[in-house]
Amino acid sequence: MKNLKTVLGVGILAVASFFAIAADHIDAPAVQGGTSDITDFYAFQGEDTNNLVFVANLQGLLSPSSTGDATFSENVLVEINIDNSGDNVEDLVIQAIARDGKMYFFGPVAPSQTGLNSTIQTNASASGVVDITSYDSSATIANNAGMSFFAGPRDDPFFMDFAQYSAIIGGTATGFNNPGADTFAGSNVMSIVIEVPKAMIGGLGTINTWVETKTK
Repeated sequence: MKNLKTVLGVGILAVASFFAIAADHIDAPAVQGGTSDITDFYAFQGEDTNNLVFVANLQGLLSPSSTGDATFSENVLVEINIDNSGDNVEDLVIQAIARDGKMYFFGPVAPSQTGLNSTIQTNASASGVVDITSYDSSATIANNAGMSFFAGPRDDPFFMDFAQYSAIIGGTATGFNNPGADTFAGSNVMSIVIEVPKAMIGGLGTINTWVETKTK
């Protein structure tokens, strides 16, 4: 991991507070259709209420036939930013980057720099590594220092009825159907998941958190 250097931010998806979801499926021109495209970011309390879970999903709308060939780019850093002081500047980051079939995690750790440029914090005392789960395989989960890690393809959990949404926007419908039609049914994403003890995050109970993908 000594060869990991500085990378440049190209995509951002933001979400505020502990319990929130943000979604953005393939409409950012700079990353559309690429391995750095962020589809969703989830932040929520874990089953163990002393923990927080962060989920970053990339590469949306993968068909089952193409998912087996989908990979995490070794040139793309996924960085979860955490602001626990309310100034909208990251106080901590959790970084994830793929190498040779594994996903390496660094943090939570104070970044050496803030903003669009990042240096991978290879000297972070909190870290982990997990084998990237292959398609149609049981999830491989690694644990270290109270944290849990996963990386690999998963069914897209985001639900949206785009046809009905378009009808509402177009004035031909007044609301969503119950049940609606899931536009993303049968499509997959590449997921990165980390569960972290709240004690490692700090703050007074509310955080701002957002995810970025950054390329060399």
